[in-house]
Amino acid sequence: MPAYDFYFTRLTYESGDWDVDIRMPSNVLNSLVEYTTLKVDPVERIVALSDPKMLEAPFCYLAGHKLVQFTPAERKNFERYVRGGGFVFVDDCNHDIDGLFAKSFEAEVAKIFGPKALHKIPNNHSLYSAFFKFDGPPNTGMELNGWGDDLVHEYLKAVEFNGRIRLLYSNKDYGCEWDYDFRNKRWLAIDNTRFAVNIIQYALGA
Repeated sequence: MPAYDFYFTRLTYESGDWDVDIRMPSNVLNSLVEYTTLKVDPVERIVALSDPKMLEAPFCYLAGHKLVQFTPAERKNFERYVRGGGFVFVDDCNHDIDGLFAKSFEAEVAKIFGPKALHKIPNNHSLYSAFFKFDGPPNTGMELNGWGDDLVHEYLKAVEFNGRIRLLYSNKDYGCEWDYDFRNKRWLAIDNTRFAVNIIQYALGA
């Protein structure tokens, strides 16, 4: 097995719809190859949240736009992974007008880590300078209604332990923004996956 610095793990979960933005991982992985010196596994790995194998991943991605209701096994692994130093990026695909994903996922986070664990992070957080420089979270064309409030949010939320983000939570639907036809990437004035590079570099310790 080749030695990789990074591989992309998508988490499946029994409720909701986890299989969204199918082209996104390959676009993000290509950007890592293009911009960094990381040795990257080019194949997305799909692992059940209930499977202990997810605890070995350097980075996990969880997304959807329907109900999130973890099973006991999923909840146990999620907590163990986050508390144990893993990094999970959760992206609300926010096509629902009532904020169902947001409300149900935030309820799960409160149940696992406490009602105040998930909090806004400042726009000068080191996440935004981990590789490229950003003044805060880039906006997308997909983010209204993510939390059921018809607002564009100028912040992301996170759960942190020992001064590091372990759970990064977005309602901006970055996955859809990054799910373009890679063959037409040359037409993009600005590569919209650059913030994904920041997220992953931060997850790896930048």
